[in-house]
Amino acid sequence: MQKLGKKPNSKNLDLNNCALSAADVTELASLLPFLPELEEISLSWNGCVGGTLNALTVHLHHVNLLKVLRLNSCRLTAEDVTSLGEAFEVVSQLEELDLSWNSNIGGKLSLLTKKLQKGCKLKLLKITDCNLTAKDGESLAEILNVIPNLEVLDLSINKHIGCSVKVIAQDLKNVPGLKELNLHMCGLKQDSLQGLDTALQHLAELRKLDISCNKEIGGGFKDSTAHLASLKNLEVLDLHQCCVTEEDMTVLSQVIPLLSSLQELNLSSNKNVGISSDPLLGRLRFLPKLKSVAISNCGLVEESFSSLAEAALHLPELEILDLSWNKCVGGNLKLLLGVLKLATEIQVLRLSSCNLVAEDLALLTLLTQDGHLTRLQKLDLSYNNNISDEGWVGFCQGLAIFKELSELDVSLRPSSCRDCGTWFSELLAALTKLPALAELGMQRWILSESQRKQMESFNQDNKRNIRFDC
Repeated sequence: MQKLGKKPNSKNLDLNNCALSAADVTELASLLPFLPELEEISLSWNGCVGGTLNALTVHLHHVNLLKVLRLNSCRLTAEDVTSLGEAFEVVSQLEELDLSWNSNIGGKLSLLTKKLQKGCKLKLLKITDCNLTAKDGESLAEILNVIPNLEVLDLSINKHIGCSVKVIAQDLKNVPGLKELNLHMCGLKQDSLQGLDTALQHLAELRKLDISCNKEIGGGFKDSTAHLASLKNLEVLDLHQCCVTEEDMTVLSQVIPLLSSLQELNLSSNKNVGISSDPLLGRLRFLPKLKSVAISNCGLVEESFSSLAEAALHLPELEILDLSWNKCVGGNLKLLLGVLKLATEIQVLRLSSCNLVAEDLALLTLLTQDGHLTRLQKLDLSYNNNISDEGWVGFCQGLAIFKELSELDVSLRPSSCRDCGTWFSELLAALTKLPALAELGMQRWILSESQRKQMESFNQDNKRNIRFDC
């Protein structure tokens, strides 16, 4: 451990991203007999682990208290998966297994799953981006009845298991304590969405449901939300980039406001959210526990933006608001005036590509001067090319008031460049008064040679990350 620059710990062997060699893995294996109290092994981001796992697994019987095993991005092979499966017989206390980002697992998952014993104590299973096949999905479905304690199942970014999700859903009744289900970018279709909805009636403990980036489920919500409203403990719902239709919106407008525990809602990249006549955004007022609302690129029009602004007055715990890529926000930010005054917890405000004008920036500065937005940590104003130089000057003059700001982005669109000479000095003066600011994006603003040197010097002296490229 000392050789690898890590502190020894008798319960946690953390060797993530240590550039381990095959010889290191063998040496590590030889140490296991001397670590009987070991509960966690993390070897993630070590590509050379692949093909050598057997050297380690044959000694796992010495650490029969092992609860956590993380092997993300280790280039695991079929032989490794087989070795891992055989090791399940001796690590009966294992609760967490993370095999994410091992693409060679695809098509071979049964080598592992067929070894799982009934009553297995697994609580967390992550297999993100492993190139899983439909057959792998069926293998997963078969083991759900032997891991009754499962609380987290993450199958995200496995585009080929969509056709087997319906089979998986049928067996989710065997894991009634499931709290997180992540099917992001899994190639779901409308029929798999229907099967999933049927399964929700058995998942009363579910806290997080992510079915985002499954474009082919668009149009399926109107027939597949009968049980969604029953998830009284659901805290996170992610439906971004699901191609929801106007008919879907009609149903979602009725169902989502019934999720009384909801804290995070992501509807981004669904154009019909903003243009639908159904008042979903207005009904968010019935979800007072909401902390994060993301409706980026939702085709908002002034009417839907006004509805959101009125509803947000009833969201006192709001911390994150993402309105990016909605052009109607520009010139209308004043509609959020009441919200930004009342939302004392707001920490992240994203307004990228919103067609903002100088008056919008002046409003933000004024709010802070009046004692609001005091907890703001991240502010994204990028890709708003219509803001005048005078607008940027005024904003930078008031920037020092954002005392907790850690990230700020004022970059221009990739297709443009512009001289920032008129407000550069104001920006530099403000930066010296923002000790928490760690990252500043100002790409495609043209700096003179002297300005560039000043910024590079400031970066170096203050250990900041200021990005500029023109």
